[in-house]
Amino acid sequence: MKPLRILWTLPYLPWPVTSGGKSRQFNLIREMAARGHRLTLLIQSKTPADEATRRVLGALAEEVIVLPRRPLKHPATLWRAATSRQPLLTTINGHAPALSARFERLLAEQRWDIVQVEHSYGFQPFEQALRRHRQRFVITEHNVESALGAATYGKWPVWMRGLAAWDQRRARRWERHVLAQASAIVAVTESDAGQLGVIGNGRPTHVVSNGVDTRAFAAVRHDPASRTVLFLGNYEYAPNVDAVEWALGEIAPKVWAASPDVRFRICGHGMPEAWAKRFPDERIEWRGYVPDLTEVQARSAVFMAPLRFGGGSKLKVLEAMAAGLPIVSTREGLSGLPVADGRHALIADTPEAMAQALRQVLDNPDAARAMGQDARALVQAEFDWSAVAAQLEGVYASVLAGERPTREVC
Repeated sequence: MKPLRILWTLPYLPWPVTSGGKSRQFNLIREMAARGHRLTLLIQSKTPADEATRRVLGALAEEVIVLPRRPLKHPATLWRAATSRQPLLTTINGHAPALSARFERLLAEQRWDIVQVEHSYGFQPFEQALRRHRQRFVITEHNVESALGAATYGKWPVWMRGLAAWDQRRARRWERHVLAQASAIVAVTESDAGQLGVIGNGRPTHVVSNGVDTRAFAAVRHDPASRTVLFLGNYEYAPNVDAVEWALGEIAPKVWAASPDVRFRICGHGMPEAWAKRFPDERIEWRGYVPDLTEVQARSAVFMAPLRFGGGSKLKVLEAMAAGLPIVSTREGLSGLPVADGRHALIADTPEAMAQALRQVLDNPDAARAMGQDARALVQAEFDWSAVAAQLEGVYASVLAGERPTREVC
């Protein structure tokens, strides 16, 4: 594919990588730059970009523009959150005059083959300029946000349930509004693509899967003797919070009842301080953010993915598979991945079944090792970031060719 000029908008800095979404963005940006595409990154961020971040991103893009996001508790944010027809996430990330003005200038002063917008909740500042300049744009949804919100609302206090239901209706209405305008919609799984295609009223919808840097994990050898169960997540994301609380509250006690020597290692960004007091067992290791994931993978015996909602495909699971770690997961934790139960992972959806599967892996290291190697072979063949970047190029090619508005899956 000939090199394209791409304006890529993001509602967060993709570096440092502290979440699955950031990992996806950083690796796709890196791959697209390596393929010769000329990128400009327009980022609205709640945190400033330090010198190291600008250096890393500057090596991949012709220009990196970072504008500050209005604080969450700013009066304008709170007022719009309470009164707007737009959902909460959109009001937090939208109504940003400086961002809209900078985007307008970029469209007016330069020609872009494609504008890529990450997340419908980040679309509002760009809508008028995109329409005014008749600019083709692709919108990427990492999840079906309205469905994800519906899953998290169950954890809201009872007195807030009415507000939650109202925000869910706002989210679905906003998704319809945004997706129906896109030149193409990108989802990360077949299931999400089907839902987004319907919400987008038949706009062209594609799958660009999540991926993994398989070379970075190729040398990892897990440690069955450690008897340690690993979980990793970004705890600013509600499904990961639910996963840890479910695992330690209901699964771990059942594991310990039969195997009291098993340890749990919990890693990730944004870890709540209250967890250490709520779950004070000394067999739980609280690690927080880990800059080198391979270090904790190599000292663990199994990766656990006790996710009960969230959609999309899970980058942390792909990374564990690339490292050859045996996987025990719910079906939701493996969504979007062609994983065979018993061959690439053990699948369980109740605390009893999860505990039994974890003990099975820990007590049968040879079988667990073989399962981990089959999983590693799968991601090496199908989910390297280079293959995912080729999928994204296919979306761009179809848009530039004037694809008709019928659903397609790459």
